[in-house]
Amino acid sequence: CTRVMWTPPLRESFSYPFLVLQMLLLTYILRIPNINTGSLIALCVSNIFFMLPWQFAQFVLLTQIASLFAVCIMGYIDSCKLQKILTAHMVSLVVCFILMFGNSMLLTSYYAASLVVIWGILELSPKVLKSVRREVYLWVIEGCAWLFGTVTLKYLTSLVFGIADDAHIGNILKSKFIGYKDFDTLMYTCAAEFDFMEKETPVRYTKTLLLPVVLVVFGVIIKRVTTNEKYANIMLLYGGLFLLQLVYHALQLLAYSVLAILIMRLKLFLTPHLCVMASLVCSKQLFGWLFCKIQPKTLVFAILALMAIEGSANLQTQWNIMGEFSNLPQEELLEWIKVNTRQDAVFAGAMPTMASVKLSTLRPIVNHPHYEDAGLRARTKVVYSMYSRKPAKEVKRELIKLGVNYYILEESLCVSRKKPGCSMPEIWDVEDPANSGKIPLCTLMSKDSRPYFITVFENSNYRVLKIPKE
Repeated sequence: CTRVMWTPPLRESFSYPFLVLQMLLLTYILRIPNINTGSLIALCVSNIFFMLPWQFAQFVLLTQIASLFAVCIMGYIDSCKLQKILTAHMVSLVVCFILMFGNSMLLTSYYAASLVVIWGILELSPKVLKSVRREVYLWVIEGCAWLFGTVTLKYLTSLVFGIADDAHIGNILKSKFIGYKDFDTLMYTCAAEFDFMEKETPVRYTKTLLLPVVLVVFGVIIKRVTTNEKYANIMLLYGGLFLLQLVYHALQLLAYSVLAILIMRLKLFLTPHLCVMASLVCSKQLFGWLFCKIQPKTLVFAILALMAIEGSANLQTQWNIMGEFSNLPQEELLEWIKVNTRQDAVFAGAMPTMASVKLSTLRPIVNHPHYEDAGLRARTKVVYSMYSRKPAKEVKRELIKLGVNYYILEESLCVSRKKPGCSMPEIWDVEDPANSGKIPLCTLMSKDSRPYFITVFENSNYRVLKIPKE
């Protein structure tokens, strides 16, 4: 199953089919000795369609060009060919920047910085490092130059242009390694889909034999790569650059594995690539020595039969899940808003609820689920202060500054706790330790919203608080 748990179709769900197409085109480009213009144009277009629905696609493409650079410094692809691929990436990045109405987050991203740094290394390396490219110490030098250059250039461009839209991404990564915490980071990491990969996933991979088969394939690839230089040259000459493709896809698999382990949601990219790598068990170039002893059809049929035992059980489990979306309290809320509030009444509340309010009632809102904008994150933080332990007077004053007329309070956000330290009041304790220990404001508002707010609607899930002007 490639779907991520508990979530409806997400932005990356719409992007992923274009990534499959993009990787197919890239594999074809790596396979042919001479790149034609049509292939580069197709790669550029697929990049654009991959990035447009999901601006975080840049991080996936970052792993791709990093893998290609690693393949290059290992000597499996010449720098001229890689530069042509980088050109396609650069053009697609600029086009996406324009089509996204000047989304500056793209031009100051690690992806953009990495493209420039790799190009610079490819230009300068032959002049500065005049030695045999396959020597290991050169791999280390160029790899460190790429890492240091990418981070430095990204930091400088963000500083020069004053862009902080993706600052929270670095903080999320810091939280994974050193336990860093702040409000924006906890808003992500407290959600299960942004936590580390759960232990059940590798267990399921193992039970379906997907992981064992991939490990065998990976081991054979490593053996091929570490064979003597003469044999590698024969593979490159007669295998249609077969070894180059293997090394790239193996490195890409490692990159996807790291992403999925750090952020469970990104196993969306890992699982299909595991299946692609597992299909190499049918490769005569890799397993020709085994096919001399066992019929290929017999081996493949046996593996599929063993996989089907657990696979059929998984399918049956998924087919048995029956459900229907129903949220009557929210329907009551939206109907009340349409009937009892003015068209220009401004609303604030939880991000998912605000999306429904905007879509269904067309009322103005001050925050919504798009969190990749520094200004919007700041507004959302003010809105969510209703779930802090701050004084009601202070929260009201900040909401009035945003122009809010009505606040939609959800008691579930006040009391729900997905894991220790992840209720909204606990998240605010990290951000606002001065008020730690006080009763959460949302709890007080649920009992009596006066004198700073007026309760004008209430049902089992929602309470609408009118904010009287001072």
